[in-house]
Amino acid sequence: MSATVSQSASDTRAATGWQAQAVHARVQTYRLLAHLLQHAPDAELLDRLAHPDRPLPEAGEPDAGEPDLARAWRHLSEAAQVSDPAAVDDAFHALFIGVGRGEVLPYASWYLAGALMDRPLVAVRSDLARLGIARNDDTHEPEDHAAALFEVMALLADPDEGVSAAEQRHFLLMHIAPWAGRMFTDIEHATSADDFYRAAAMLGAAFIDAEQSWLSLPE
Repeated sequence: MSATVSQSASDTRAATGWQAQAVHARVQTYRLLAHLLQHAPDAELLDRLAHPDRPLPEAGEPDAGEPDLARAWRHLSEAAQVSDPAAVDDAFHALFIGVGRGEVLPYASWYLAGALMDRPLVAVRSDLARLGIARNDDTHEPEDHAAALFEVMALLADPDEGVSAAEQRHFLLMHIAPWAGRMFTDIEHATSADDFYRAAAMLGAAFIDAEQSWLSLPE
């Protein structure tokens, strides 16, 4: 009996450790995507992405049942290794800022309603108020900007201060999943995108797909 209990406790600790690592990875990925949609990566961030702490799988090697996500991380790392910060900065500005507007408009209202500051923004603000999340005074973008939504998901997924998986799932399915995939496809195929931002878009699309599966698991 004691051996059985010991093995069970060991399995529980292993599962808990794996889940903690997975939650940490989710939060960090949301934060990374939010950053890349708001700012061009500097040389330090490119170097960290080029040399990740966790070894990435070799090409063609399966990774924990999520080959698309593993492949996307590998492509991002490879792109970061050969990217020049100034060139990536140029791509960022052409994609999201431009002269008058960027090539891609990363707003829920644009993708879901065809206009900025529309009903999807009202829905986001309603949910943020319900969750007690206030907009920073120094933020100039509306709350339905993709970066803002990913920052919210990072907060909701935080194991210490976040909310239940059901609440996370609601926010993801209501405000992100219906349109983020199209946005990432647009980034990937944009004429102004470089290899780095194409890889970042691939990561974003694969991650949102994986998130929908993760948040569908029983709690």
